Amino acid sequence: MRIGKRFLYYLSRFKYVIVIVLGVALITVLGENSMLQRYRYARQIADLEDEIERQDALFSQDSLRLVELERDPSAIRKIARERYFMKASDEDIFVFSDEVAEEEAYAAAQ
Repeated sequence: MRIGKRFLYYLSRFKYVIVIVLGVALITVLGENSMLQRYRYARQIADLEDEIERQDALFSQDSLRLVELERDPSAIRKIARERYFMKASDEDIFVFSDEVAEEEAYAAAQ
């Protein structure tokens, strides 16, 4: 009994400190506006800002390429040859690939 009374006496003596500590703990850990959630939101915002920068860079590159395609008809031929392996009637195209070397290495390993 004596320990319980002493414990209650200390609790009543430090009740404001206990309430403040519990309040700060609730604010920093729990809830939608907690510090932990704010950190997650800040990290997510930083990731999204990085994505915006990458998309802006891609947009500017594509805009320049579009202007080039509108002004220069030979650029269309260049892109068709590089990306889609199109050729003129008097040309031959050779495509080099590492797939054959990989298949040979796989066959040699067995």
